[in-house]
Amino acid sequence: MNLRRHMPTVYRALALLAFVVTWTYNGRYILGGGGLGPAEFFGAAFANDLTQAITLDVYLAALVFSIWVVRESRRGVAVRWPWLHVAICFGIGLAIALPLYLAAREDLRRDISPTSEL
Repeated sequence: MNLRRHMPTVYRALALLAFVVTWTYNGRYILGGGGLGPAEFFGAAFANDLTQAITLDVYLAALVFSIWVVRESRRGVAVRWPWLHVAICFGIGLAIALPLYLAAREDLRRDISPTSEL
């Protein structure tokens, strides 16, 4: 079995799983009276040392991911709509944006050459 051929599907399935899992909790937060305004949202995200560590970890990883996406687009790895992946990262979630980007990257690799490595 050629796993490489199936990787875009695997990545998209992981993005869907990440969306369902993370937004289940986001929905609970919102339905429980939590707000998405910056003061309320970041107040909850930085409520204690543990949530602060997790929040900073995810946002720093999101920053690294964003730099990588932009640098790749500038060096000619022309994944369609690179800024859309950055927007998804900060607007919806890194766990969704990263596998979607990897799926698009695999699609690009396959379109360029079945044996290329990006």
